[in-house]
Amino acid sequence: MPSVSRRYGRTGARFERPSGLPDAELAGPVVLMVSGGADSTALLVLAATSTLDIDDGRGAARIARERLHVLHVNHGLRGLDAEEDEEFVRDLAARYGIPCTIRRADVAALAASTGDNVENAGRELRYAEAARLANELSDQLGTPRSAARILTAHTADDRAETFFMNAIRGAGAAGLSSIPRRRNRIVRPLLERTHDELCDLLRMRGIVWREDATNADTRYLRAYVRHEVMPVVRARNPRVSESLASTCDILSDEDAYLTSVAARALRDLTRREGDGLLVLDAARLAALEVAIARRVVRSALGAVCPGARLEARHIAGVLRAVAAGEGSLTIPMGVGVRVEHGLLVMRARGGAPSASAAWLEVPGRLELADGRVIAARLVEAEPGTDPAARARAHALEWAGESVLLDAVAAGVDPARGGRLWVDAPHAGDVLCPLGMHGQSKKVSDLLGEAGIPLDDRPATPVVRTSPTGAVVWVVPVRPDERVRCTAATKWVLELTLIDTP
Repeated sequence: MPSVSRRYGRTGARFERPSGLPDAELAGPVVLMVSGGADSTALLVLAATSTLDIDDGRGAARIARERLHVLHVNHGLRGLDAEEDEEFVRDLAARYGIPCTIRRADVAALAASTGDNVENAGRELRYAEAARLANELSDQLGTPRSAARILTAHTADDRAETFFMNAIRGAGAAGLSSIPRRRNRIVRPLLERTHDELCDLLRMRGIVWREDATNADTRYLRAYVRHEVMPVVRARNPRVSESLASTCDILSDEDAYLTSVAARALRDLTRREGDGLLVLDAARLAALEVAIARRVVRSALGAVCPGARLEARHIAGVLRAVAAGEGSLTIPMGVGVRVEHGLLVMRARGGAPSASAAWLEVPGRLELADGRVIAARLVEAEPGTDPAARARAHALEWAGESVLLDAVAAGVDPARGGRLWVDAPHAGDVLCPLGMHGQSKKVSDLLGEAGIPLDDRPATPVVRTSPTGAVVWVVPVRPDERVRCTAATKWVLELTLIDTP
């Protein structure tokens, strides 16, 4: 969604990397996300006048003023109130001598275009704008983008509210760990403080703040939890925010550990991956502890389709199919899941394989649609050797991914070379698989017996003598009996499937 950006500073000039400061203070820009409410106003004041721990290795320390930059995002939702919020933030930043960038966007239109709710759309927009500004400032300062920090004003109360919000939605450990202290460049240095503590700090300094009327609208889940749920809980435990902070820390640590275990398991189970495609060993996945299996499936689906909104029922559906050893389902954003032949295949919309259809020059190489290569060359059989025995040994050594065939039987002229046609399996394709002593078999049946998933079969290369000619090799499953090497073979055709990095 396009947005309007306005940047304000003390001179209006481009902000350059300052000189004469210690290296520690030039670690990178610090973007303060300021809405104008009490918490974010306190964040700006504390960043400018006190010490904060921004997780840059220095602990609680003063932040060099030259690193600070305020970001305010005007969502365009509240008319004059939003304009006054913008003016308040700009004036407050100027009061402390901190450059300020204003970004404007129509969040209602953005939410309508994506099918999201306004709350989520606004949050995604704010973080996207903060990341963009942090990158811009890092480039100007000549510091690594990873050294930048984006500070939000989340408090212990926000963390407790998020815990209950996620519990109401039905979240797992990751959701119940609530708001983390840090995620990549985003740091929340006020999580140890409550909203009331920050309001008291501002009152002591004579600083006012803005109130957002929508914070009282209980149609929004956060407002409902804040005004309907939290007062009831606090009546029983006045320090519930502090108590839940400890719980969230424990859950966060345990979630991080289980996530690392699941990541290792996912790597071990992966049998094939590509753009919008991931194939896992279903049998080994079924043998995992269910707590790890759930995380493996969630991570795998997230890798196949980043941004997919996954719910517990989607993960459970995949695991039911895995336990049954077969089945298929479709989950949000068109991710298709199929279990067959001991494999769990996950494919994103648009991730379906495409077939190759081209001539393979002999000798020569042909790059397939998925990036793999089929290479062909001619080799003269050495006198006194057994070409058939050599072909059998070669096939075993290469596990079927390279075959030695009789060049003449495959229609290739040993003197002048030739060419073969490579495309996808056709309906009704038949061959005489090597080792079946002349018995014919449908290519579709051969692929099924080889355990190749239905969704992958259209991308299986088939080498033919011509576009309408006989099958020479179903790659890398089996060559045709009629092109095998014999004791009478003079010229050997070597075909090899090469996986490129």
